[in-house]
Amino acid sequence: MKEALSVLCLVLLVSVSEAAVTKPGIGEFLGCLRSWPSPESPITDDIFTADNTTTFLSSYLAYTKNTRFASPNYQTLMAIVTAKSLSHIQATVVCAKSNGVQIRIRSGGHDYEGLSYISSVPFVILDLFNLRSITVDVPSKQAWVEAGATLGELYTKISDASETVNKTLEQGGIDVLYKWQLVSSKLLDGLFLRALSQVVNRTIVVEFYAQFLGRADELVAIMNQSLPELGLKRQDCLEMSWLNTTLFWEDLPVGTPTSVLLDRPSKPEKFFKSKSDYVKKPIPKEGIKKLWEALLEFNNNNIVYMQWNPYGGVMDTVPAAATPFPHRKGNLFEVQYYTSWLDANATMGSLDMMKKLYEVAEPYVSSNPREAFLNYRDIDIGSNPSNETNVDEAEIYGSKYFVGNLKRLMEVKAKYDPENFFKNEQSIPPARVKQ
Repeated sequence: MKEALSVLCLVLLVSVSEAAVTKPGIGEFLGCLRSWPSPESPITDDIFTADNTTTFLSSYLAYTKNTRFASPNYQTLMAIVTAKSLSHIQATVVCAKSNGVQIRIRSGGHDYEGLSYISSVPFVILDLFNLRSITVDVPSKQAWVEAGATLGELYTKISDASETVNKTLEQGGIDVLYKWQLVSSKLLDGLFLRALSQVVNRTIVVEFYAQFLGRADELVAIMNQSLPELGLKRQDCLEMSWLNTTLFWEDLPVGTPTSVLLDRPSKPEKFFKSKSDYVKKPIPKEGIKKLWEALLEFNNNNIVYMQWNPYGGVMDTVPAAATPFPHRKGNLFEVQYYTSWLDANATMGSLDMMKKLYEVAEPYVSSNPREAFLNYRDIDIGSNPSNETNVDEAEIYGSKYFVGNLKRLMEVKAKYDPENFFKNEQSIPPARVKQ
């Protein structure tokens, strides 16, 4: 059985000179781009403006995952640059800064709140989806992945990983979910067991999804000892290659060809909102009941669920300060609250219900700070205006995403971007900036 690969991300640092311009102009920015000296990789064909509405809009929508942000702000979005080389990135950064234009950088579009492609001040999108090369080094257990690569493309590259077992099981009852909290973070390192509470036909259904690096019979024995309440049987399990398990986690039918992992999006399909929490001690049964009651208050047309992802295992062995990601030992599991809808008129009601669900959960989750998962970005936990960075405000959301690592990240920001050119509503400010 081969060990899992670790993924390293290469960060490109571009040095630019300061030039303050109070009123940015699209003409000056485009002129700067087109004059950039790079004959081997011309940038002209990779610049999209609102003049060509169809092409511009399709480029914008291609990596816009959330329908809440499907309409670009033509008053502020000046251009989209679909970079195909490092020189295109350098040109876009330099020309944006020299003309006083804010820049937003987008790759796979996983930004739940759209901060990589929306702003209330004049800005350009630097789209990195064309930069998608992946180099896998199996002996060193490393992979170098360019920012524009999708997870499906990465999964395909490392598809020679371990065999895996998956299982889903619907089973009601607060007791089994409470027991899950006691054991899920203490299972073998090769076993991941997710619990998902969702509304189905106006009742709560609890599903358990497992992935195990081993054989089905071994998994059944482990589960019947650790969580016999599930009543797991051999026929509940599916043995498959690791690559096929990625299709399982995407809720695709068994037998779906793995080539679907290489598909690229073309437009957003739904409105959605997500929030997150970390749980450090088991939620009591009465707390689970209150959370379920809050789920049931959502509109019938909403898809809504509460996903519990266990920690423990290897997560407990990495010190909180070893990497920017701080949520390590001491966390039983991470929670994602999620709802989606198709009718734009349901947006405000859906957002309000998510805030209410989040309030119900407050007594049972981490506090001081109430921690959050950056990949489930949530604008509600604090933000700055599009072109401002107040450090006091940044420390509110930053402490939730990065806990004790925020100060060090601000020091890194001060070293490499002291003028705070690269920013968004929830970015990390330079340590020395106070406004």
